[in-house]
Amino acid sequence: MSVDAPVLELSDATVIKDGRPVLDRLTLGIARGEHTAIIGPNGAGKSLLVSLLTQEQRALAPSNGTPPVRVFGRHNWDLFELRSQLGIISTGLHQHFVLGNSEGSITAEAAVLSAFLSSYGVLRYGTITAGMRERTAAALEAAGASHLAPRTLDEMSSGEARRVLLARALVTSPRALVLDEPTTGLDLVARQSFMEIVRRLARSGTTVVLITHHIEEIIPEIERVILIRDGRIMADGPTAVNLTGDRLSELFGCPVAVEASGDYHYARPTGASSPS
Repeated sequence: MSVDAPVLELSDATVIKDGRPVLDRLTLGIARGEHTAIIGPNGAGKSLLVSLLTQEQRALAPSNGTPPVRVFGRHNWDLFELRSQLGIISTGLHQHFVLGNSEGSITAEAAVLSAFLSSYGVLRYGTITAGMRERTAAALEAAGASHLAPRTLDEMSSGEARRVLLARALVTSPRALVLDEPTTGLDLVARQSFMEIVRRLARSGTTVVLITHHIEEIIPEIERVILIRDGRIMADGPTAVNLTGDRLSELFGCPVAVEASGDYHYARPTGASSPS
């Protein structure tokens, strides 16, 4: 496995759901260090890309025999090994830890430690070493969550819990950080705080792949934007080229105005109030 292999390579990747293509012959590559945002309306197929990355979902095998999906240069992974290479943060993961953990509520420290075992909070099996605990403490500190270590996730605000999940994503020193609608449910202050931490990680060399329909989440470090609609790539290029009113109006199927404020962009349907 080359350290310089692309994070993701898709070659005519097609995924069929309920008899129709949810992803339709997608071809793209995301290089190591290439911070990328993937934007599209609900139902565009964005989150399915995450499932292809984690290999929880498979694309149809093409007739030419070329693997349709490669992650870090490989098309066939042991899922536990792959999880250590990818740091995933999603609303679904948050809900699993807070609402769906069959073991009951767990502490922030246990949630982060569980990443070493490729589990979701269950520490009954496997060995937790002193080194793992040291790395867990360091990851919590990097995510601004050291003070949360002894608290259970159900006692936290959404912003606090999301920082813990960020620490969990970082603790195995992943080669890429994949953020799937990462600030859903967070208020304005918590969203800004979370994305500032992501900015620091991007500047430190961790590849960031952001899947979102919130234009304001696109941090300045992201220089490539992929627009996806109806399972197909509508546009792929520099952030400044794709974050325009014309492009986003076509993407979302309604008139959209885009305004820039500093290094950020803000989008709103025509006629809505401007961001303050």
